[in-house]
Amino acid sequence: MVYICRFIAGIGAGGEYGVGITLIADNFPRKDIGRLTSVAAVGGQVGAVLAAIVAAWILNISTWNVLFLVGVVPVVLIVFIRRHVRESDSFLERKAAGATPRVAVSELFKTPRLTVQTLSLIFMVIVQIAGYFGLMSWLPTIMQAQLHLSVSGSSVWMITTIIGMSLGMMTFGTVLDKFGPRRAFGIFLIASALSVFGIAMVNSRATMLVAGAVVGFFSNGMFGGYGAVISQLYPSAIRSTANNVIVNIGRAIGGFSSVVIGFLMDRYSLLVVMGFLAALYTLSFITMISMHGLRHLHAQAEEAA
Repeated sequence: MVYICRFIAGIGAGGEYGVGITLIADNFPRKDIGRLTSVAAVGGQVGAVLAAIVAAWILNISTWNVLFLVGVVPVVLIVFIRRHVRESDSFLERKAAGATPRVAVSELFKTPRLTVQTLSLIFMVIVQIAGYFGLMSWLPTIMQAQLHLSVSGSSVWMITTIIGMSLGMMTFGTVLDKFGPRRAFGIFLIASALSVFGIAMVNSRATMLVAGAVVGFFSNGMFGGYGAVISQLYPSAIRSTANNVIVNIGRAIGGFSSVVIGFLMDRYSLLVVMGFLAALYTLSFITMISMHGLRHLHAQAEEAA
């Protein structure tokens, strides 16, 4: 039953991602998309912190059943969305003209160049999700083992890391809008590959908090940028489909990083585990600089600057 409910919840969460990102891309100036998609991503981090706080409060006075009932509250937002969020002008124009064809996933692989672009972006998202799940799933356990922390002590680390992630998202969005995606992703991917090794050098609670914030800043700061880039690389008619297909395939495959990292932790040292994550970020960097579409967006950013 837990798996079934989790699967259904995943359908809803995955389905709304592309729609939200597309609404941002269609309703705001192109020069601000990086920052605004990052704001949306920060909203997810704020939600995670609020969920942890609510869980700690409710589980202290009641049962998990009551905690899940709280999840019904956000459903009320649907009423607000239906009343106050309007469709984009481009969609309304196509609808008025009777040009709202059914969009197929095959549109993302229509030409060899488009196929390479789509697969490259999927790989980059896989790395993004793999790094996130690797950090948030296993590192609290690593911290508890290395520093003999309690569960509550590792919770402080997680909150610090989430704060670092949120600051990284806002910084990344600003860098992306000002200097273009190639420079923004380049800086953050290289920094992510280097910063993960800082985890292996943690020897106190203070360094643990600093390392968590720094790694979170760079490794998850990029998340909001994928929606911005995908929305600019694909036509408006398939933006939502492109966002959902690319990000959710990346999420589905990248989520298995928890299993891979657990396997490595059982057999190798922490340095090897961090080396695995660093290698993923390096491969993502190589993929990013090879993408023709991103070179085109970079040139547009240079002209705008």
